Amino acid sequence: MAAPHQAHRRLLLLTDAAQQAARSTPSVRPDGYGRGVSRNASYLVVDIETVPDGSVWTTPEIPLGMERPFPPTYAHRVIVVGCLWLDEAYRMQRLGVVGGGSDREADILEDFSRFVDRNRPVLVTYNGRTFDLPVLALRSLRCGVPMGWYYRRGLRYRYSEHGHIDLCDWLADHGAARSSSLDALARLIGLPGKRGVDGSQIEGLYRAGQLEQILNYCLADVAQTALLFLRFRLLQGTLDRDEYCAAAEALARSLRTDRRVASLIDAIDGDRLLTAA
Repeated sequence: MAAPHQAHRRLLLLTDAAQQAARSTPSVRPDGYGRGVSRNASYLVVDIETVPDGSVWTTPEIPLGMERPFPPTYAHRVIVVGCLWLDEAYRMQRLGVVGGGSDREADILEDFSRFVDRNRPVLVTYNGRTFDLPVLALRSLRCGVPMGWYYRRGLRYRYSEHGHIDLCDWLADHGAARSSSLDALARLIGLPGKRGVDGSQIEGLYRAGQLEQILNYCLADVAQTALLFLRFRLLQGTLDRDEYCAAAEALARSLRTDRRVASLIDAIDGDRLLTAA
């Protein structure tokens, strides 16, 4: 991995063609997997953090040395939803979280659903079809929060980009290949991947009151998912190489202005992110 200052310097070295592409709106190609996605669609990259809900599920006693079982989907209480909003040209509009750890779960779910219902973005997740969206649905069921956008818009159909793109599912050919972790694929394209914290530590951090660390961890995952999404668009042929480089560069610049993820951007291997071998 390149030294931080070198990596950032490389991210600023775009070709003239890429700089020109950055000033234009990347087009959605009529062929390939981009078919059927509106030219005016925006994209909301989403990741959730949860802790076990002891009121509906009790962790079974396990022998010493055995791994603690993963809670069932309905027993994951949502404590934060991280979001990065991209416009139709893949330019960042907003990076933030819904909920701060102390908010009522129902309020988090209502705020998130209200935003999605109003703006109708295409959701982008990593393993969201299997985890994030089912958790949001079942916890909304528990809290009595309407989530009509999830059931009306056809975004539960895994083979279509309409409403939801689960990168984990698409990059594993919808179950035909073994899926990879976000950490592994992030590192594959020059991103730093998980740094210091992983999902297994969230409950302990929450109980210790380390809410800011949880929020920053969530936003780091969201930022890397967004950059992986752009690379996926290159893989699909939805963006050509210059358009991809321009979009990745612009997103990295925008993210670097946010102190919550600035160190993440400094740790990027810019050569690899911009597709040099």
